[in-house]
Amino acid sequence: MSAPDDHTINITPATGVSPNPGTGVPPVDDPRTTPPQATGGLPPGPAGVPHLPGETPDQAARSGPTVVVGTYSEYAQAQQAVDHLADNKFPVERTSIIGTDLRLVETVLGRLTTGRAAAAGAGGGAWFGLFIGVLFGLFGKSNWFAVILTTVLVGAVWGAIFGAIAHAATGGRRDFTSRSSLQAAQYAVLADAEVADEAKALLIRLNWQVSGAQ
Repeated sequence: MSAPDDHTINITPATGVSPNPGTGVPPVDDPRTTPPQATGGLPPGPAGVPHLPGETPDQAARSGPTVVVGTYSEYAQAQQAVDHLADNKFPVERTSIIGTDLRLVETVLGRLTTGRAAAAGAGGGAWFGLFIGVLFGLFGKSNWFAVILTTVLVGAVWGAIFGAIAHAATGGRRDFTSRSSLQAAQYAVLADAEVADEAKALLIRLNWQVSGAQ
């Protein structure tokens, strides 16, 4: 009596593919669960594909050449030029203002003494005390005017003390007050090359109006 033939077939799954349990068939990727792939080599983030450093969505859409349609020595003049374009129904989203030769300008306002530092501190402390007093007056049951007056006086005293101490801590190295601002030597108004001629014509008309020419 001969032994029965062994017809058992062993199925080995391919490397890296996990069959579905009980079927032996590799699963098919669901396109709905497959994460989107970003173009350009950048992976998508929670808000979509990130832009390159220094690139905004508007800059990405406006990749064409630009032309300088006007140069001004002050920002207010460049702002007036773009406002004039907007008033004449020009597509100002295709323009930009660029400042060149940036510099930091510190304007000296006056001499700073211990007394002036204390006075400035008292002013800031009084405003903070007023804020605290209003809060206590709104949510408290005591005399509102008395609470506000007390907090203002206490805030002014402590502000004056801290202001004087802060000025004395400098050791006289900065006995003046100043205000810093970032300014440009020149401001240029740029427009896309396709609409640059129209922008120039409108700005020429603005220059005539400013100069009083008819």
